[in-house]
Amino acid sequence: MARPFTPKIVTANALLEGDVIYLSPQDTWVRDLCDAALFSQQDQAEERLAFASKDGFVVGAYLVDAVAGENGPEPVHFREDFRRTGPSNHNHGKQAEL
Repeated sequence: MARPFTPKIVTANALLEGDVIYLSPQDTWVRDLCDAALFSQQDQAEERLAFASKDGFVVGAYLVDAVAGENGPEPVHFREDFRRTGPSNHNHGKQAEL
């Protein structure tokens, strides 16, 4: 039996910078998870993934389980929560900007 669909976001890595990016409701790429589009229908999520996968600006696009949070989508799995913070080396990427 197939598992029931859970809400998803589309994520990938920016081809040139390697940053983790997310597909927004406007079909643009954003670097903050809170700005990502949350898809509650399987066909819609798969359609947006297909759209994102054709973009030459990104690599490795895939769907991620997420839930609606106070400030936008929140990942369900630890891996995605860790990915959104940027490199684990504090001298690079998103963490260096803080």
